Amino acid sequence: METIEPIIREHPFFQGFRPDHIKLIVGCGSNIRFNPGDFLFREGAEINQFFVLRQGKVSVQIYVPGRGPVVIQTLGEGEVLGWSWLIAPYQGRFDAQAVELTRAIAFDGKCLRGKCEEDHDFGYELLRRFSEIMVRRLEATRVQLVDIYAKDVPQG
Repeated sequence: METIEPIIREHPFFQGFRPDHIKLIVGCGSNIRFNPGDFLFREGAEINQFFVLRQGKVSVQIYVPGRGPVVIQTLGEGEVLGWSWLIAPYQGRFDAQAVELTRAIAFDGKCLRGKCEEDHDFGYELLRRFSEIMVRRLEATRVQLVDIYAKDVPQG
C-alpha cells in the first residue's frame, strides 16, 4: 500500500521539516477528491482541515452583497489551501470551491493541533510556514479587491 509520505517529503511546503515531524504530518493526512462545484470549505463554517492540492483548481471566493460570490484567487496543483483550522474559533473566512476535478491531501486540523501542543517546536515551525502563506494570500486578496473596486470608481 502506497502512503502519502513520499508526496509530503517532496512538497516545498514541507521541505526542511525534521523526519519525526514529517511522520506527525503524514499521520494526520489522507487523500481526497472533489468534483467540480464541490466546496472544500465555506465561510463561517467550522474548519478543521487544510489541503495540499495535487491536481485540479480551486477558487477562493468571498460573498459580496449585491454582487454575489467574487473569486479572490484560483489555486492549483502544489498549493496549500486553508489556515482557519489553525486559529480559533476555527471558522472559514472564505469559500473554497473546486472548479474542476480536484485531488488533494487533506490534513486533519484537530490531529495537527494536538501534535503542536505536544511538540512546541513542531507547532512553531508549522505556524511559521502558515504565516508566510497567510501574508502572501492577504496581499493577493488586497490587490484583487483594489482591482475589483477600482472598476466601480467613475473615471474622469
